[in-house]
Amino acid sequence: MSLLRVENIHVYYGNIHAIKDVSFEVNEGEIVTLIGANGAGKSTTLNTVSGLLKPRSGRILFRDRNITQMQASRVVSLGMALCPEGRRVFQQMTVRENLEMGAYTRPAGEVASSLKNIFERFPRLKEREKQVAGTLSGGEQQMLAMGRALMSKPKLLMLDEPSMGLAPILVEQIFDIIRELHAAGSTILLVEQNAQMALSIADRAYVLGTGSITMSGSAKQVLEDDRVRAAYLGG
Repeated sequence: MSLLRVENIHVYYGNIHAIKDVSFEVNEGEIVTLIGANGAGKSTTLNTVSGLLKPRSGRILFRDRNITQMQASRVVSLGMALCPEGRRVFQQMTVRENLEMGAYTRPAGEVASSLKNIFERFPRLKEREKQVAGTLSGGEQQMLAMGRALMSKPKLLMLDEPSMGLAPILVEQIFDIIRELHAAGSTILLVEQNAQMALSIADRAYVLGTGSITMSGSAKQVLEDDRVRAAYLGG
């Protein structure tokens, strides 16, 4: 069943045509990845899907509902959450306060149980519950950003460059967490510069090149394509 359907969207920054006739879909229970070079439009695509940017034309359907011009806060309340590029935690707030901010669309009576679930999934965050977020390591901040997104209990979790700036051992940890979330039933739309890692865990993939989809297929097909290997995998 299609959870998200993006149809022929065009997005502009002023006169710059950043996203050109992009279409893709995410089915319930999948990990779908968008890969591409820096500046290809990956983050712009996620920001448009989440309501932070508005397309000039095209449609975005979430659970068969047209959300194309919907405000981002309303999109969250419908069951979509974005973990943004660069983590962007609230630096002066504690770990617990950051997580509680992620639950602003939820009934107050459900926040405690969600916090408990997040702390079980991310024991490191429990250990640092009262610590100011700006003092966490990069990996811990990424876990916090993911935990904050999960506090809204999203039907679709969107992750924008979760491995950015992390040491290789932390990248492995973050991708292990993504695998665990998927195994627990989460549907995930993953934007990731590390194409090898992204394709190794995804069901399907779309390749973005300068604002347009240049290739799509199963993650295995895309991973084995010579053009993708040459452009993104160094081989």
